[in-house]
Amino acid sequence: MDQGNNSRVTEFVLHSLSGSRELQLFYFAFFTHFYLSIVLGNLLIVLTVLSEPALHTPMYFLLSNLSFIDVCLSSFATPKMIIDFLTEHKTISFEGCMAQIFFQHVFGGGEMMLLVAMAYDRYVAICRPLQYAAFMSIHKCIGLVVGSWLIGILHSASQFVFIVKLPYCGPNNVDSFFCDLPLVIKLACTDTYVLEILMLSYSDLVSMSSFVLLFISYTVILVTVRRQSSAGMAKARATLTAHVTVVILFFGPCIFLYVWPSNNFPVDKVLSIFYTVFTPLLNPLIYTLRNKEVILAMQKLRKQKVSS
Repeated sequence: MDQGNNSRVTEFVLHSLSGSRELQLFYFAFFTHFYLSIVLGNLLIVLTVLSEPALHTPMYFLLSNLSFIDVCLSSFATPKMIIDFLTEHKTISFEGCMAQIFFQHVFGGGEMMLLVAMAYDRYVAICRPLQYAAFMSIHKCIGLVVGSWLIGILHSASQFVFIVKLPYCGPNNVDSFFCDLPLVIKLACTDTYVLEILMLSYSDLVSMSSFVLLFISYTVILVTVRRQSSAGMAKARATLTAHVTVVILFFGPCIFLYVWPSNNFPVDKVLSIFYTVFTPLLNPLIYTLRNKEVILAMQKLRKQKVSS
């Protein structure tokens, strides 16, 4: 990758959440606990779904894939942030910075599409129950998951191919704890105004179209649920509440960060932390604590491990 400049930037300087040494040590312990909870909690869901035959259904297959992608989403930047709490010079190589940008959009775009797939699964299950087996076979579920990953990769590559070729030869301070595309692109030694508008518009289009599609899907489902029996309605509402909560928690920070970018750095930093750290942890808590089948399967798996 030749930038055509001998003074090409080889590393970027990241900003910590706080300049206080005491606070950084507290953040190190706090976020280490959260990150381990994310990884262990989500992997436990994946293991539970794989080991329990009763959970070998399209909904839980998609849920286990959501847990896996949440582990990936929380891992592209959080480990680096945790390590930086213990270091004085918080830097990242040029290649590492580009990798963070690429994988952030791969996992973020993939999760958006996976949430759409989960909404489609609930729509068919509730609105077309007699056709559910035909519409949601295991092969179609695998196709939805593979399609989500491919769309995430294409979404990221379509932006990455432009930003990686920009000349970086001057400022190298990134106003965040990880390399975020809107912040890094401003550091290029060229006029990037048009490119910024195009990239933000593209991210806006992907985020808002996915959110609107999910909103319409769940509105149709809720209207259908109101016409069903009270028992069926209660169970469907519990499932839908979990799905809608996850959608709001995931898309909320994305919309504020990319659709309405703020100049208030503390607000951006809080939203970035929520998007990369807290949301991947809340997802398994929302689904497992409200789902008796998953809880029973986890208890069964624990008994099997203890007896063995």
